[in-house]
Amino acid sequence: MSSAKSKPTKKQTSDHSAALSATYKPSAEFSKKARIGSMAAYEKLYKSSIEKPEKFWGSEAKELHWQKPFSKVLEWKCPDAKWFTGGKINVAENCVDRHAKGPRANKAAIIFEGEPGDTRTITYAQLHREVCQFANVLLKRGVKAKDRVLIYMPMIPEAAVAMLACARIGAVHNVVFGGFASEAILDRLEDSGATAIITADGGWRRGKIIPLKPAVDEALKKYSKVKNIFVVNRTGNEVSMKAKRDLWWHEEMASASAKHEPKGFDSEHPLFILYTSGSTGKPKGILHTSGGYLTGTYSTCKYIFDMRDEDVYWCTADVGWITGHSYIVYGPLANGATQVMYEGAPNQPDFGRFWKMIEQHRVSIFYTAPTAIRAFIKAGDEFPEKYDLSSLRLLGSVGEPINPEAWHWYHEKIGGGRCPIVDTWWQTETGAILISPIPGATSCIPGTATRPFFGIDAAILDDAGNECPPNVDGRLVIRKPWPSMTRTIYGDKARFKKTYFSDYPGLYTAGDGARRDKKGNFWIIGRLDDVLNVSGHRLGTAEIESALVAHPAVAEAAVVGRPHDLKGQAVAAFVTLKIGYEASAQLENELRNHVGHVIGAIAKPDDIYFTPGLPKTRSGKIIRRLLKELVTIGTISGNITTLDDITVIDHLKILLKK
Repeated sequence: MSSAKSKPTKKQTSDHSAALSATYKPSAEFSKKARIGSMAAYEKLYKSSIEKPEKFWGSEAKELHWQKPFSKVLEWKCPDAKWFTGGKINVAENCVDRHAKGPRANKAAIIFEGEPGDTRTITYAQLHREVCQFANVLLKRGVKAKDRVLIYMPMIPEAAVAMLACARIGAVHNVVFGGFASEAILDRLEDSGATAIITADGGWRRGKIIPLKPAVDEALKKYSKVKNIFVVNRTGNEVSMKAKRDLWWHEEMASASAKHEPKGFDSEHPLFILYTSGSTGKPKGILHTSGGYLTGTYSTCKYIFDMRDEDVYWCTADVGWITGHSYIVYGPLANGATQVMYEGAPNQPDFGRFWKMIEQHRVSIFYTAPTAIRAFIKAGDEFPEKYDLSSLRLLGSVGEPINPEAWHWYHEKIGGGRCPIVDTWWQTETGAILISPIPGATSCIPGTATRPFFGIDAAILDDAGNECPPNVDGRLVIRKPWPSMTRTIYGDKARFKKTYFSDYPGLYTAGDGARRDKKGNFWIIGRLDDVLNVSGHRLGTAEIESALVAHPAVAEAAVVGRPHDLKGQAVAAFVTLKIGYEASAQLENELRNHVGHVIGAIAKPDDIYFTPGLPKTRSGKIIRRLLKELVTIGTISGNITTLDDITVIDHLKILLKK
């Protein structure tokens, strides 16, 4: 017997809207124990940090271990920043040694759970041993400071060990998300000039083995500079091993010494390159350096997650993204945290997996993405209701702005109405969180990242460079440098300056639109350039278009994003075929798989529209704005007088109605 849901009354609708827009203050109990326990305390420290940023950041940096103290906090000549000059630091020593050689030696650093259910707990003393061993393995095989090392791994502890071992010897790691395909690996190898690769036979995802080593082998058919590949035996799937070049991780570790003295590197020594999509087809290699980046991640972890020694922290991101770098490896470990690392999918074997793990491991701080939260909502409340989530005291959101409905569900169903939510805004380029609630101080309104972090001078400007009045949309900029900011785009300084510092002289342009309400809260609207945010992953439309056009059937392609209930944005592709090819379901599927092969499954278009023409200006430029309007609202509201052929729009409207 079925029952229809009754239509909400006006009062119910009003009550729902009021709940979503309500202000949520931290509890008196939370504020009492927090590092920053009131808005007055936040305002005082924020004001001081903006007026004297070098004093604030210098004080934060001094909480880390420096082998040689820095002599100057900041040297700034736009767009070049140098933080903590004269200082020498070893990032791995700060994340591992200083805990392993003190009272945290036997404290759990990583609680690992594999998708099949296998578990490992690694203490700081054990982590120190493994990092030292693998640092010696790398040195033995000729990897030295400033060499680039590509890491292509599943979410297993060895990924963190690999990153820390590179940092320990001064090698520059470049982590590639395990969902990317061989072409993406090849692009990053060629751009970075990597000479070594660390990978695994495979990883587990939704009950299946995802092979990794074969993708590396495919990429190396066109790249010859790699001297060694280190392979972790994770899943036991059969892989080919080339003699002398390919080495099993466990065999190399078995004979490696567990003693290694960390050398201090210059504060501006390169730490890692991480590639992110841009508005052109070529991914940008974002370069982060050592002292400033570590200071930023350490400080934001400490204040925004209000981290304490007794916490069990879990960030559900992948190490292949900046969130995994900053808030799985470097920030939490610099704070001496205990953290959970999970290999697989959130719905394996069902949507109760995350909540079961929170209950089992007594997680107290949980940091995940709005995409995941919306998927949990769709799966149903019965999954979290099965488990005891009372250990949670703080929730976090990352990857995109969290919509009010998802915020409210997260707050009530997961946090039990008692946990503050830190809705964080930041980027690969910023290195660390720049805008976020401070959980013991900030009153939260669902949908806003609230106020800037200490030392972050954020503003919203119009096209002329004037600061926008309250509730007026504009461009989000940062007016002062901060320690964890990217230093350059690897190998392309001109592109770095043009991309981030050309819109307004001396100011960092984030590429995001935003507005600020009368209370000073920042509301992030979304990207202003041709970059999509799909399930928290940044994908360049030009990169997807390039992949489509590489198929022999495609003459031209244009890609835009459309709203998606779960993923935030879905990929919509408009494709014009070459003469001799006909549109079909088979070709549509072939094109999706082609994009998956070139970039990775996350980039596969959700919608493919075959069209005889695309909206263009008389000079031949595709007007993607019109395509975006069509997939978003189903009509065109903007000016079309500049179109070369306006009949294209009529055809596209008919196409979208099918």
